[in-house]
Amino acid sequence: MDESSRPSSKVARVIRSRDLDGLGDRLEAAWTGEDGDRTSLRDLADRFNRAVLEAAIREAKGPVSEFDVESDYRTLTDESVSTADKRRKRRDLDTMGVDVDAVESDFLTHQAIYNYLTDYRDAELPDRSEGLARRKAETVERLQGRTSTVTESAIESLIASDDLSDHEYDVVVNLRVICSDCGSDYPAGELFRNGGCDCGTARHGGS
Repeated sequence: MDESSRPSSKVARVIRSRDLDGLGDRLEAAWTGEDGDRTSLRDLADRFNRAVLEAAIREAKGPVSEFDVESDYRTLTDESVSTADKRRKRRDLDTMGVDVDAVESDFLTHQAIYNYLTDYRDAELPDRSEGLARRKAETVERLQGRTSTVTESAIESLIASDDLSDHEYDVVVNLRVICSDCGSDYPAGELFRNGGCDCGTARHGGS
């Protein structure tokens, strides 16, 4: 679909006006799970709005860091933040040269992001049933790796603080699943990829 035939989209207009090149591609990739787990539309709306705020701060030649933008965005949008704190933050940004009213008018909802992705970019969610076992296996294996890394870090910290005797420790995270029908056990990821224990197939073949 060429640009002239696309439906009107405020998301696209803001991306152009704020020079947020590539943001549309990143939003689509995150929503469809192109690079891994999918990101929710609400999280994508927050990501978009933070990018708008960051672009405005950059344009005002203000100091920009991921932590500061996150803090500023939360102060402006979180209902739990006091009115006084919101006013103070708006004054700070205004002093910096940021037009807060214009920024907030460019903030968008998750519904606007959805319309942009589906109507403007013709994005579609993949069939989540395809490759489900593979994705679950990869998720479990990532968690195993993370558990191993956290444990190793904890050991190092405890040794450094003299709360653990100083030895060489090998961390083994071995998540296995046991079939209660035949007693066979498998690494969880292998079981998922194989489609389950093959003992049922063996019994069926011999009947």
